[in-house]
Amino acid sequence: MELPRNVDVREVGLRDGLQIEAPIPLAAKVAMLEALVATGVQRIEVTSFVSPKAVPALADADELAAQLHRFPGVHFSALVANLRGAQRAVDAGIPHLEYVVSAADSHSRANAGRPTAEAVEAVGAIAEVSHGAGGSLEVIVATAWDCPFDGRTDPSRVLDVVRSAVAQGADQLCLGDTIGTVTPRRTVDLLDAVRDAAPGLPLGAHFHDTRGTGQANALAAVLAGVTQLDASVGGLGGCPFAPGASGNIATEELVYWLADSGVQTGIDLDAVLTAAAVTEDAVGHALPSSLFRAGGTSRPRGEFR
Repeated sequence: MELPRNVDVREVGLRDGLQIEAPIPLAAKVAMLEALVATGVQRIEVTSFVSPKAVPALADADELAAQLHRFPGVHFSALVANLRGAQRAVDAGIPHLEYVVSAADSHSRANAGRPTAEAVEAVGAIAEVSHGAGGSLEVIVATAWDCPFDGRTDPSRVLDVVRSAVAQGADQLCLGDTIGTVTPRRTVDLLDAVRDAAPGLPLGAHFHDTRGTGQANALAAVLAGVTQLDASVGGLGGCPFAPGASGNIATEELVYWLADSGVQTGIDLDAVLTAAAVTEDAVGHALPSSLFRAGGTSRPRGEFR
């Protein structure tokens, strides 16, 4: 297999992981943050500046942002759903933004209250806010492969979003398997099409493990040349506006197979398992990660007697 030397993993547990959970105290989030920074991960999507009524678990975005100065050297970013959220994030000191545009109209209405065409029209204004604060804008194309309401997403819709986002100043792109339905062949086909439509622009992928295909898709993406992947500690998370969506791919599982394959991430596996334990305590229930439940890597027990 032709694998890259390095893969850049973005930790999304504090945002995507917690957004479908009951609200937890700020102190618990800070404990998670401390544990995640200790893993060596260089990019963390730390929160989302959205309506507290829509996502009560992230209502403390401003308070959490105020803690980030304690962790120099980490690239923190925040997800936004509109221009108002972008301005809030920048005012809170987070200029690096991810703006979600759903390629499927029904999910766009459920997630952002407007159809895809209207959502993508806001890219330029959000890019201006981010760039004006010295930040960057990543456009995440949600329901890139499938929508819980509309079914399979026509790739042409994704490419239309991509071309418009690039024209309006997006700095990079990410494709999201929002409900965890895609499989490796379709993964690669769409990634290739997007790179043809936006040559030279950094492209990442965000997979869910809802149907057990998340890590297979991550491998397929890496083999296809993608070196930026999202993952969530313990496999926590899901989309509150996509029925049936659950668990992101687990950070520790991604790091495990990448490291065993000779691919560097700069992330310490044992430290991620520690962070998963901190996260499990914070949310108060078991995490879905198979590697975490197994206790980490296999350790020889010595000769059987």
